[in-house]
Amino acid sequence: MGDWVAFWNSRNPIYVNDRHRDVHYRKIADDICGYVQPGAAVLDYGCGEALHADRIAKVAGTLILSDAAPNVRAALVQRFQDNTKIAVHSPEQVAALPAGSLDLIVMHSVAQYLSPGEADAVFALFRRLLTPRGLFVLGDLVAPRVSTLTDALALLRFAAENGFAGAAVLGLARTLVSDYGRLRSRLGLTRYGDADIVQKLAAAGFSATGAPRNIGHNQSRATFLARPK
Repeated sequence: MGDWVAFWNSRNPIYVNDRHRDVHYRKIADDICGYVQPGAAVLDYGCGEALHADRIAKVAGTLILSDAAPNVRAALVQRFQDNTKIAVHSPEQVAALPAGSLDLIVMHSVAQYLSPGEADAVFALFRRLLTPRGLFVLGDLVAPRVSTLTDALALLRFAAENGFAGAAVLGLARTLVSDYGRLRSRLGLTRYGDADIVQKLAAAGFSATGAPRNIGHNQSRATFLARPK
């Protein structure tokens, strides 16, 4: 995962402008809120910039934001330094949390950048960290059939709905020749069919089912809901 962490740790063209970045993170935060019970201890693992994490924190008791990229974590600390309900952790700090200390774990748009072995280790960690009645929400899984074109069309629809269609067209062209395009071509994305991810989560001690909708704008991808067995 090191190459991907380096990419997210640097300036990159994934978000075509500030409007895209804002509505992207607002949509994710609002979707996550649908899974948060009042007062819950929540972990958003691989959270990225999480611009609207304060919306989740309003419902949660505590919210831990974790990202592997040091520059992303530094920006999160600065952004939410006055919010006493939000803490920023490295993955190593998350791994050191006490067993059974979290009610909800969300990992959105991360699994595609993990090798199968890395995913196994993360799922096992989450199983240890969740309470017996906790919930693991695994979002934005890429199925074998989902193509780059499908993702691009989903972005263009989202852009048209939110007022940045022109910028999205130019942004997609930039992305194709960016480090992201080169990394995706060289490394690929880890993909899971429904049966594959259910089996993988079962091996980590979870019982999983598909959610009615994916978190975020891209409904060609999938979210799974996993509970400790």
